[in-house]
Amino acid sequence: MSYVVSHATKWYYDFMLLTYQYKLNPTPEQVVLLETWGELLRRHWNYALGERLDWLRRTRSQVDRCSLLCEPIGEIPSKPDYYTQASDLKKTKELFPDYKNIYADCQQQNLMRLDKTWKRWLIPDTSGKRGGRPRFKKRGDISSFTFPRVNHPKAGAHLTSNTLKLSKIGEIDVVLHRAIPDGFEIKQATILVKADGWYCSFSLEDKTVPELLPVDEIKTATGIDVGLEKFLTTADGQSIEVPQYYRKAQATLARQQRKLARLLKGSNNYNFQSNKVARLHLHVARQRKEFHYHVAHWLANSYDLIVFENLNIRGLARTRLAKSILDVAWGKFLEIMQAVAVKRGKLSIGVDPRGTSINCSSCGERVEKTLAIRVHSCSCGLIVDRDWNSALNLLKRGSVGLPIPGCGGLDISQPVKQQVSYVNLSVGRYTACS
Repeated sequence: MSYVVSHATKWYYDFMLLTYQYKLNPTPEQVVLLETWGELLRRHWNYALGERLDWLRRTRSQVDRCSLLCEPIGEIPSKPDYYTQASDLKKTKELFPDYKNIYADCQQQNLMRLDKTWKRWLIPDTSGKRGGRPRFKKRGDISSFTFPRVNHPKAGAHLTSNTLKLSKIGEIDVVLHRAIPDGFEIKQATILVKADGWYCSFSLEDKTVPELLPVDEIKTATGIDVGLEKFLTTADGQSIEVPQYYRKAQATLARQQRKLARLLKGSNNYNFQSNKVARLHLHVARQRKEFHYHVAHWLANSYDLIVFENLNIRGLARTRLAKSILDVAWGKFLEIMQAVAVKRGKLSIGVDPRGTSINCSSCGERVEKTLAIRVHSCSCGLIVDRDWNSALNLLKRGSVGLPIPGCGGLDISQPVKQQVSYVNLSVGRYTACS
């Protein structure tokens, strides 16, 4: 898989949305124009967010007392929302003529992003959780903007062969390292900048959604236990080692960041070195993402049903193991694995992980152990790797009521002392595990 390919996937009942990402080669003049658009959209985001926060502050007070510090005075403004702020775009262009040079749909999409973030903060989802408070953007924070229509008569973006024509920007060469599949419809295009240049993400609609495998046709199933000593362990005893891409790059990153700290902030040398550090972080992120996709495709090729654990990764990342947990990126891997499974027509189920490392997969007895104890040893005679025992328990929980053969734990006919076997996955130029 090329590094500039993204497989972010959303599935619906009758179609699937895929995201393909391609490198752009804009001219220096177009780069200046793209950066100007990003800066103007950032300022507009901050102004629109300020309107919303000002309305919220003026219309909220404590129920049983008045504030001892300050109270809002003056006329209380009307409630701002997407529609009122979008209708003010005409006035914005009259007061600030620079906004006339930005395609109107891109400005509307910028307000839609803010409205979505605002509602995610104020309105809880079905589980009662809410997002964080929207933040004001500092310079350079808005690094992308979206054209909601592509190859439409009234669209602002048109892709012809390897040329992307953007309204008010011009024609930009696209590195089409792989062709867009036949039958895929381009719904929108998002222009974004990374440390190594500009990219375009096309949102593609695929109406050929694969049928999920019927339950009675499942032939192979497994549970996967993710960890820090081993990236994951399957219910049949196969394990993949943790690649630790960030920890391996720490020495290089520390050296480059020390160089950055010695330079004058804002100088040309500082900006050059800052970009060098950002490229190193981007390289580590791409290594990790490539590794995740290889593991996900290996699982989809090997099993029809994959049972994983619903971890509270945000809570685990607040412990002293935070750096290692963020390095393996369990949450991103599970998201990628589920997307790959849907694209392949395979099944994936998340279950509660509580007690899977303690309970014996053979007899069900609780065997208390600390994190330092890596071997599960039960009075029934079963001696297996701790992660393997957990994967077997996960498979049991995920396959309850399903007619799946061989989904139980290790029985008495098998050797009581078991050891995991390591799987070797070569990821591009890098070896994921040994």
